[in-house]
Amino acid sequence: MRIAIFPTLTQAWPDVLDAVHHAEAGGWDGVYVADHFLGAGGVGGGSKPFTPGYLESTAALAALSVITQRVRIGALVFGMTYRHPAVLANWVASVDRMSGGRLVLGVGSGWQQNEHDLYGIRLGPPGERIDRFVEGLQVLRSLLEDDRTTFDGTYFSLRDALVDPRPVQAHVPMLIGGSGDRMLGVVARYADEWNFWSTPDQMAERSQVLASKCERIGRDPATIRRSTQALFSVVDDPVEAEQFVARYAPQPAFAGTPDQLAEVIAAWRAVGVDELVVPDASLGTGAKRADAMDALLSALRASV
Repeated sequence: MRIAIFPTLTQAWPDVLDAVHHAEAGGWDGVYVADHFLGAGGVGGGSKPFTPGYLESTAALAALSVITQRVRIGALVFGMTYRHPAVLANWVASVDRMSGGRLVLGVGSGWQQNEHDLYGIRLGPPGERIDRFVEGLQVLRSLLEDDRTTFDGTYFSLRDALVDPRPVQAHVPMLIGGSGDRMLGVVARYADEWNFWSTPDQMAERSQVLASKCERIGRDPATIRRSTQALFSVVDDPVEAEQFVARYAPQPAFAGTPDQLAEVIAAWRAVGVDELVVPDASLGTGAKRADAMDALLSALRASV
């Protein structure tokens, strides 16, 4: 089971680098960043004001590709609504080469209304988003693996297009984020990896749905790797742990000693999770975050 850090891009760049360097030096397996321009809320997104200040993800990942040597890197996940697949494919090829073949292509159909409202980008209803997403996946895979791509769709149209230079990886792993029934059908058909926020019970239930989607098209569900994330706090005080979980509900959140967190990780492992993604937003900063990361890595190793 792999473990990856998920540094928030609202913090200062030196703090992002601090988390990434600690992960690489400490034996973590990957680094992911979110693909957003502002926080949920504000215009079209709820009553809370939006949070600006996100570093742009493609710039951050390009930088991380050359200051790391070992860890996998990727986005959780690029929104297809504002990442045209032809432009994204060229970025993927370049950053895969810059990283020496360590890129994971994380993509999703898009969901955050306020970003689209503020920038004048059409989000569209869920059905339209998934239809557009499927076209985008087809374009991405063809551009990254075929010599030339001609595509005539409802949302995308390409003529004799190519990506040059090519990625280092002959098959850049495609990670799809999502958990709805229809999206799991897309995962079954196109994904190498699948990701969503979950508890072990939620992962088990959604994995059963994914398995049924795979069976319908004759695919072995075991060929799709599974990753998940939740918020974590490493604490000895049970009252503090309970308060942490309550503060973030209904978002998946877990708090406790390393031994207690090892039990949670073991439960994910038992339902087929291949990679645990740890957001750093709840871990603190500096030495506190480093200690929490070390404790979580120990908990993962103890969960075997």
